[in-house]
Amino acid sequence: MRPATMSRMSRGFTSEDLRALNRVRLLRAVHDHGATVTRARLTELLGMARGTASVLVAELTDARLLAETPTRRHGRGRPSLIPGPHPDGPVALAVHLREDDWELAATELGGRTTTLGEFRHDNVPSTVYTSIGERLRHYHRHYGSRLIGVGISIAGPVRDGRFVHVSHPEWSQVDISPWLGDMDLPVRLANDATLAAIAEARRGRLRGVDLALHLHVDFGVGGCLVVDGKPLGGAHGVAGEFGHMRLTDDNAPCACGATGCWGGSVGVASMLRDYGVVADGGGGREQALSLLDRYASGDTKAADALTRNVNALSQGIGGLVNAHDPRLVTVSGLGARLLDIAGPRLRSAYTDALMRYHRADPPPILAARLGGHAPLVGAAESVFDDFLTPEGVKRFPM
Repeated sequence: MRPATMSRMSRGFTSEDLRALNRVRLLRAVHDHGATVTRARLTELLGMARGTASVLVAELTDARLLAETPTRRHGRGRPSLIPGPHPDGPVALAVHLREDDWELAATELGGRTTTLGEFRHDNVPSTVYTSIGERLRHYHRHYGSRLIGVGISIAGPVRDGRFVHVSHPEWSQVDISPWLGDMDLPVRLANDATLAAIAEARRGRLRGVDLALHLHVDFGVGGCLVVDGKPLGGAHGVAGEFGHMRLTDDNAPCACGATGCWGGSVGVASMLRDYGVVADGGGGREQALSLLDRYASGDTKAADALTRNVNALSQGIGGLVNAHDPRLVTVSGLGARLLDIAGPRLRSAYTDALMRYHRADPPPILAARLGGHAPLVGAAESVFDDFLTPEGVKRFPM
């Protein structure tokens, strides 16, 4: 027995504990690599003996957590085997709740996601969460014991994983527990920009980046500082509310209680306001996207609205880069569209807002790789983070 193993066992760390830990390491590797790596390569990456890996894969297959598929044969010899999700394996449900609608998806081990529907809502918390709860209970019955938890992304601050603090008066201090707490499942609630950042760090543009700034632009703007793949959540989990910082020369009052919030100048709401239209019920996002089409066709009024949005976005990004010194900046949602349509203008205004020190080699601004689905992906990842522990895996019915 190796000395390190003896030391662990002398502290109460048994051989079964080690086996449970290695099961989780193997499952995490399969989840992170998306069922694309052979068993031999996973064994090498994890530093396991081949015999140990073979026994663990067999156990996990019997437990309906993994299934292996052979690669295509090239020449002689047996094909390699690729561990992936079992067809009866764990599933996480993910909800992305926006200002005007919500989306539901299911994600399996390895990251494959299936969209289950998009639904409008009336912006009244009780009816919104009742509707979400009904859909979740339906899919709870559908997936049965395979369902390991629910992740919920919401466009607003979330405190302590329970309380929603969206600026809209009816959403202030809303506790989701009464509507979602009766399914006897872990429910993880977090801000959409934070979850989008997690998704990009796990499966997108920020994978392997040590320090990055992610910004999600929708009706307003929010973000997250990501350090070694993990978001900085703050003391109460509400860090990253960059949209409620005074990063531009705006001094208008905000529904959050502050004045001069950056989000008052960036996003769908400000773009429509600058164009002179009011969001049509739940169609604000579609109206804003139509303005981008009008800009492309030469509409000068749309160009003015877009330019103001781009300038405000660039100015704020410059201020945040001066404060945090990230290696990379990614933008998602409407921000990615603005970068695509007006990239040169956006980058020029961003450079103007930087300290001289940063201008020689400014952190690049890139569109997020996962697009509008990033918050859903991040919500599912938060569920699998809870599941991929020795305790979580033990709860899965084997």
